[in-house]
Amino acid sequence: LPAKNPSCKDKIPGGSSSGSAAAVAAGFCDLALGSDTGGSIRNPASHCGVFGVKPSYGRVSRYGLIDLSMSLDQIGTFSNDVYGSALLLSIISGYNEHDATTVNEKVYSYHEMLEIPKNITIGISNELNKLTTDRRILEKIENMTKKARILGWKTKQVELKHVDLAVQAYYPICYTEFFSATRKFSGRIFGKKIEDACGPEVLRRILGGSEISKAEHHGKYYRRALKAMELIKKDFENAFKKCDIIISATVPRLPHRIGEKISVEDMYGYDALTIPANLAGICAMSIPAGKIDSCPVGMQIMAPAFAEARMFQIARGFEGLQE
Repeated sequence: LPAKNPSCKDKIPGGSSSGSAAAVAAGFCDLALGSDTGGSIRNPASHCGVFGVKPSYGRVSRYGLIDLSMSLDQIGTFSNDVYGSALLLSIISGYNEHDATTVNEKVYSYHEMLEIPKNITIGISNELNKLTTDRRILEKIENMTKKARILGWKTKQVELKHVDLAVQAYYPICYTEFFSATRKFSGRIFGKKIEDACGPEVLRRILGGSEISKAEHHGKYYRRALKAMELIKKDFENAFKKCDIIISATVPRLPHRIGEKISVEDMYGYDALTIPANLAGICAMSIPAGKIDSCPVGMQIMAPAFAEARMFQIARGFEGLQE
């Protein structure tokens, strides 16, 4: 049976860490972990009305995680408030000698991450807003930023001119790296060959990665995607020189009904707003921003790499405005 969205039971809870998001939203647990490659924590957090955090690339060890995309994957948190996510992230963060991708950056205590800051500049990107297909969601985000004026925070327009390339860049990277990672599941050592046991979406990604990786392509699509990834990373670096955080919707549309058929393009479009943070390696989180037609919608807060403390502090400010 499919997982149901506890906040609107006829709708999908998101993907692919939706079980964790649904468990927190339903009250089965206080905290949960998930993995985020292109939005798989923030997407279900938005749909289920909980807090979901994707840390900076290298902040949390992936030791023991089955790869989807080694260049993008991060383990993160779900909770019902900022405190829970800050507490759990402070525990799971840090260098791991078994994981060469972890970075030995300072791990902040959750106390430091809950102090509401002053003189914050919120970045707003028209390029991201254009990717939000439901105008009602944008209105929710605009209302949240207007409320922030009470805290003395201000807004500023920033340019992210290459974010429209994010989805196109993400999938060649994800497909190629997933195909490479699954070659160890050949059925020779244990279990079945993955192609004989997986579902249609996993198989689509394996076959796509196989095609991209074929010798006649000489890796040109993967390399082009990596170049686009660098352009997006540079865009964020330049934007963060002008603002402290960048805010957008988390998901550009409301969740569809369980069993409803939507196109592959629409399905992949769910992550158009979350993928850029993975490509840039920065930290990002989704916080509840209200409901539309009884369905929760989330607001995404993005901060520079390893600036989780700033991100949580600002999220705590927004949380206080809703209390």
